Amino acid sequence: MEPEPTAAAAAAASVNRGLVEYTHWIYGLHALSVLIGLSTAHNVAMRFAFGLPSIIAVIMNYARRSETRGSWLESHFRWQIRTFWYSWVWIVLISIVLIPLYIVLIGFVIAMAGYALVGLWIIYRVARGWLALREGRPMPLPPA
Repeated sequence: MEPEPTAAAAAAASVNRGLVEYTHWIYGLHALSVLIGLSTAHNVAMRFAFGLPSIIAVIMNYARRSETRGSWLESHFRWQIRTFWYSWVWIVLISIVLIPLYIVLIGFVIAMAGYALVGLWIIYRVARGWLALREGRPMPLPPA
């Protein structure tokens, strides 16, 4: 006698396998932006927000977002889109707040620390989301 499938396994089975692979590709593109940011003189936050792999990934999110409606993959698409746009928001806010401090050069140091924190947040979001996708779990998100 076979054991009954768990609720997560049943939900994962009901989603188009191609869409799950597509979502893996999106996380892969975001991870590529992170790796490029880690391996160059630029920081992760800037490479993620302005790098071609992440821009392509967010376009891919919007292109097939409607296909995920009502499935557990919808939470992953929202997670990825929010990670991208919130990284932009944080980068812009850090830049605006620190513009006056650039004149006295302390702004540069504080900005680098702020961008580094945003970069760590991005790494966390990409890793957490991709691991959850691998396990077939939805991402916890506030209501839309």
